[in-house]
Amino acid sequence: MPSTGVAIAILLISFIILLMLKVPVTFSLALSTVVTAIYYQVPLMTVMLKMVKGIESSSLMAIPFFIIAGEIMGAGGISRRLIEFANVMVGRVRGGLAQVNILASMFFGGISGSAVADVSSIGAILIPMMKDNGYDDDYAVAVTVTSSCQGVIIPPSHNMIIYSLAAGGGVSVGKLFLGGMVPGILLGVALMILSYFIAVKRGYPKGEKIAFREKIKISFNAFFGLFTAVIIMGGVLTGVFTATESAAVACLYAFIITFFVYREIPLKRMSQILYNALKTLALVLSLIAAAKAFGHMLALLQVPALATNALLTISDNKYVLLLLITLLVLLLGCIMDMAPLILILTPILLPVVTSLGMDPVHFGVVLILNLAIGLCTPPVGGALFVGCAVGKVSIEKMTKSLLPFYAVMVSVLILITLVPQVVMFVPNLLLK
Repeated sequence: MPSTGVAIAILLISFIILLMLKVPVTFSLALSTVVTAIYYQVPLMTVMLKMVKGIESSSLMAIPFFIIAGEIMGAGGISRRLIEFANVMVGRVRGGLAQVNILASMFFGGISGSAVADVSSIGAILIPMMKDNGYDDDYAVAVTVTSSCQGVIIPPSHNMIIYSLAAGGGVSVGKLFLGGMVPGILLGVALMILSYFIAVKRGYPKGEKIAFREKIKISFNAFFGLFTAVIIMGGVLTGVFTATESAAVACLYAFIITFFVYREIPLKRMSQILYNALKTLALVLSLIAAAKAFGHMLALLQVPALATNALLTISDNKYVLLLLITLLVLLLGCIMDMAPLILILTPILLPVVTSLGMDPVHFGVVLILNLAIGLCTPPVGGALFVGCAVGKVSIEKMTKSLLPFYAVMVSVLILITLVPQVVMFVPNLLLK
């Protein structure tokens, strides 16, 4: 009879070894699951069925629509218009371009839902602009990279859809979207305050004054792009359509305003946009399929129950355990990408936190913000690598500049972990 303990060891150790050998995460998850299934005498057909079942959820239909909408608007000049609009609002503050960077990321996050897309779109424009205006290059990259974290918690966020799926589909995507609003805004405000004090200390300049007529023109041009987020959240809140339907409507709206209102790119570019979206979607869906089989094996081996019992033996204090879990996730986020960690950790940790009385929506937002910080952290921080490439700055040089921003982000993370009302106030108010 196969030993459960040995099976757990095979599953986890083989997965870690494959990652260390730089095997892609999707294949690492699938191969470690297959090896464990062979040892534990689980039919391989069961593994295949779990992989297929993992991507047949109707909730996943929202992901391709959000990806396509983000690709269309990223190619259609929306990032430039959002930057100009943010400059109208906060550009005259000391260190105005840093404030513009953070606010534009907040706007762009509400459209694309992707930190890496935020850095590549916003950063490609603002990092060179900040450097030309006398900002230190490492500071310009640090602001861009850390502000991109807002993109994964300010709705819409496909990571929240992935979390809902990993949680068994019982967590409302609409509530997750609403739960991310206040923490996302809070994070943005905290980063803006920090950036202001750094700007004053270093003597960074204010932005140029903009004529009133020009402000009106810029605001009007940005309105159509910003209205995408209104469509998504407004439709979900009013019950006109579900999160999946809102993604489809947003995709159609993005297509219309990009090709027929802004008209900055020809219609023939649509084939390239769809190709880019398809590549991203293939990565996401294959990862979800492999993680679903991996999660089934974890459940079969009773790893979630073992993890719950192990953590509860450490302490019976709810807040101590929550901080320990937060620290664990923060460390894991530094060495692995967000999506696979959401899929792996949710089935393990969700039973633990619910036993402590934590709402699954609250935990989802905490988990996603926690892993978002990992996007800015070496050695695998995707947003950090893109930012350094755009800004032509080494990761070694970036480390010191990032420290005060890390302190702010971790402070916001601890606040929303220990004070659930910060996350739950809006969903409880609007979706009872």
